[in-house]
Amino acid sequence: MAGNKQRRFTDEFKREAVRLVESGRQGLERTARDLGISKSGLTRWMPDLREKDLLSGPHDDAQKELVRLRRENELLRAERDLLKKAAAYFAKETSR
Repeated sequence: MAGNKQRRFTDEFKREAVRLVESGRQGLERTARDLGISKSGLTRWMPDLREKDLLSGPHDDAQKELVRLRRENELLRAERDLLKKAAAYFAKETSR
């Protein structure tokens, strides 16, 4: 038996595939078929790459930069809250 190897794609390949879909020239299904990838895989790449693009700032477009900064603030607040909880937990554990 040959084994079930999962194919790996570069970020550049994924970006180009998503760009093809978002350009509107061909649909999601046709792009996936033409590139020999699954439709569900291509669908999963789309929000991931949008997020990466958004967080890769700074951006010249003020609206895009504002969205990026708000998302970054959201992530930083979530990290801060998690660290506060962890610090409180470990402080309680060491005081016993």
